[in-house]
Amino acid sequence: MLDQIKGLHHVTSMAQNARTNNQFFTNALGLRRVKKTVNFDAPDVYHLYYGDETGAPGTVMTYFPFPKMAQGRPGTGEVGTTVFSVPQGSLGFWSDRFAALGVGGLKAEESFGEKRLNFSGPDGDGFALAEVKDDARQAWTHGGISEDHAIYGFHSVAMRLRDEGATAELLKFMGYEVAEERDGVKRLIKPSGNGAHLIDLETMPNIARALPGAGSVHHVAFAVENREKQLEVRKALMDTGYQVTPVIDRDYFWAIYFRTPGGVLFEVATNEPGFDRDEDTAHLGEALKLPQQHAHLRALLEQHLQPLEV
Repeated sequence: MLDQIKGLHHVTSMAQNARTNNQFFTNALGLRRVKKTVNFDAPDVYHLYYGDETGAPGTVMTYFPFPKMAQGRPGTGEVGTTVFSVPQGSLGFWSDRFAALGVGGLKAEESFGEKRLNFSGPDGDGFALAEVKDDARQAWTHGGISEDHAIYGFHSVAMRLRDEGATAELLKFMGYEVAEERDGVKRLIKPSGNGAHLIDLETMPNIARALPGAGSVHHVAFAVENREKQLEVRKALMDTGYQVTPVIDRDYFWAIYFRTPGGVLFEVATNEPGFDRDEDTAHLGEALKLPQQHAHLRALLEQHLQPLEV
């Protein structure tokens, strides 16, 4: 069993419109845009990052907004719901706020003894807020939402699977433990995690496989402290039979990727060097930052990319 993984690092999804996406996360959710850069493989498409003040691992939602991308079709083999942690007693505020902003899919419920509010993103993304007692993380409050209500970071992700058995075994190998099982959902927890340390596995044997598109999660990333720990994880996964990519430099972290038995793409990302490697913390997410291999395209990209602010 691995002990290097500390919980979620980030979740990356796809969208249709960069400006709408930016507005939703910075205004409706009050998160901070911590980086404005481009897709390494498609530099004419943004890669936008939203999180807390510094973009700490376990807080960062990232997006590839592909213009005119077809809508994704929900199904198995994907992350169905990304859940954020909020203070206890705050869901009334969020329900009123979302209703006033016209946010769709609002549904209050209780899951594993926690109150939560489900809602949809601009592309039909599946989200929820869960009330958490004593979350030690510091929420970003400069997005217009007070400390009594602001998002701490991730709470969990829920994966829809036709059969959760092999994925559960993988997560246990990655250091997670089964915490509880209710109504066909198995909850796993990473002991001594980073606050974003829960994974829910939803078994849906009669549901068709998901068709990726706008509103779909592209991959979910798990956090390790540094490159040394990452290489230990990579070797252990490969020794177990997983096909793992070489280490890839993503400017703000190093990444490795592998496909899980249930079809979900996993990444293991380092906490280093962080989003302040090329911007002062006070100005994160303001300037367009380009990977070195795309720096020569700056003039073209600045003309092509949709302005994020109205």
